[in-house]
Amino acid sequence: MSALPLFLAQASSGLLGGVDPWIFAFSFVTVAVTIWMGFRSARTSKTASDFFVAGRSVSVGWNASAISGEYLSAASFMGVAGMVMSSGYDALWYPVCYACGYLFLLLFIAGPLRRFGAYTIPDFAEGRFDSPLFRKIAVCFVLFIGFFYTMPQMKGAGTTLAYIFQAVDLRGGWLEFLAPRNAEGIAQIGFPYWGGVVLVGAVITLNVALGGMKGITLVQAFQYWMKMFAISVPVFVLMAVYGFYGAHVGANDGRSLAAAPDAAPIVQTVERKPLVEKAPKDAAWVSPFGPLTTKAAKAAGLNDEQARPFSLLYTYSLIIALVCGTAGLPHILVRFYTNPDGVAAKRTTMWVMILIGIFYVFPPVFGVIGRNLLPELYAATGAKGTDKVVLELPRAVGGVWGSVLSGITCAGAFAAFMSTFSGLLVSMTGALAHDVYGRMLKPHATPAERLRMFKIAAVAIGAVAIGLGCFVEPLEINFMVGQAFAIAAASYFPLLFMSVWWRGMTMTGAATGMLCGGLLALAAATAVNVSNLALDKGPMGKLFAGFAPMNAFWKTHPLLRILCEQPAIWTVPLAITLMIVVSKLTVAKVPGDIRMKMLVLHAPETLGLKNEYIQEHAGPGH
Repeated sequence: MSALPLFLAQASSGLLGGVDPWIFAFSFVTVAVTIWMGFRSARTSKTASDFFVAGRSVSVGWNASAISGEYLSAASFMGVAGMVMSSGYDALWYPVCYACGYLFLLLFIAGPLRRFGAYTIPDFAEGRFDSPLFRKIAVCFVLFIGFFYTMPQMKGAGTTLAYIFQAVDLRGGWLEFLAPRNAEGIAQIGFPYWGGVVLVGAVITLNVALGGMKGITLVQAFQYWMKMFAISVPVFVLMAVYGFYGAHVGANDGRSLAAAPDAAPIVQTVERKPLVEKAPKDAAWVSPFGPLTTKAAKAAGLNDEQARPFSLLYTYSLIIALVCGTAGLPHILVRFYTNPDGVAAKRTTMWVMILIGIFYVFPPVFGVIGRNLLPELYAATGAKGTDKVVLELPRAVGGVWGSVLSGITCAGAFAAFMSTFSGLLVSMTGALAHDVYGRMLKPHATPAERLRMFKIAAVAIGAVAIGLGCFVEPLEINFMVGQAFAIAAASYFPLLFMSVWWRGMTMTGAATGMLCGGLLALAAATAVNVSNLALDKGPMGKLFAGFAPMNAFWKTHPLLRILCEQPAIWTVPLAITLMIVVSKLTVAKVPGDIRMKMLVLHAPETLGLKNEYIQEHAGPGH
């Protein structure tokens, strides 16, 4: 008997306690295939160009799939559904704006960025303004944004592993005397949240260290289609068994019966479980200004009419953060350097919009159906709360098929946070190995030295990301991602947009706007996060207890709470304004060859002006 059937037979006999064999099998196969593909692809990664930009040889189809796989993170696969379930229809701004952000990239940034021909965004920053100092500033924001974005991926990893390995009964086993006991005195052990973070983080760090960008490109392309399959198939099965999307929406919207009496038979086909106390009421859940955008105003005791301006402010700021932030994510932007030319980069962006737009149809359906079938998730927090609805809901089908479907979604969750963490790790590792080591500390490093530093940096950054991921269990996945987008929107988006389209920009203006906007967004987001962690009932609450008084301050100042939780509405205009004003005051510092640089950025490739910036500075080690 082969290994997998033998495992399933033993598991079915109860030898693995509380671990569902199908869920474990699908998840294990996904991780094993990811590692195998990483090792296989790593054999073709030989040069610095392979590690940093995949040899600039990735085709449009492969790159579109890889970018989509990298972009559709744990926030997209698990967080959107969890937030729709917890907060209602005002959370739909997340999937809508995640997809719309690529329109900005397509129209304004993708083509020019590729034509400049750098390896990293700090490369572009230095080359556009002839300033090695600006490279150092840009590197810092690669790390700021990257680490903020890795935290929700680690939350997804910990949540998924804790779900798969939950409450294994060890009675009669050789580990019984070592295991903790539950309230009934039974020896049980589950996989801790932090264990999932460490395990997944270690696997991805190994993959990146072995193959760099070229090593993960094939893996990420495969993982997009894996996620597409894993998010869509369970939705169709669930709707076939429990009713279509409209019926589930109607079960939560009492107004639908009055507005359309003939729809009553359809609504009544959904058997909705009673909501728990912590669940939002139906009227709030179906409102465009629901629990997500009104929480600051409600905490301050304001009524619905008084809360509306605050809700609008929150919504507008969230839209700005997500749309502009997409055009400022370093791990996504560096992908365009892997295309052969600017035309391919724009075609890639168009296909990415299509691929992720199709994907985002499905996660909100999980959130809507989960509200009716799994209301008990509202009463839980952390890894056991609504963020795991995508993993838990397919089991409602029942029997072996429920386990199989849940196994498929678990496999998709693995693909989600593994692919995005891979891209983040490559972008941050590239910043350290190429920008800091290869361009600042040791400009004449040999290729072998730079590749060795890439692997060392990958391990170091992976370890830091794992450590940060262990602290964020109480926070919602999508909430953390939204803040990462806000930081990117206030720093890299103004830098790229203004540098590409305004010839009057100076290094001083660009640096001033980027530093002020980005650091203020970072400080504001951090203040809200530490105050939220102080509310946790577990160990995180004790660790961050010193920040608990901030929550009393937020209750009396809802406007400040919103401006800190969603800072894009003021940090993005501030960054752009500072760039314009300071550049006007330092007009003498506009690069002397700015006309040629603007031609390189915007002229069609057929004119032969396409630049490979990194080759202009090629010396030993390049």
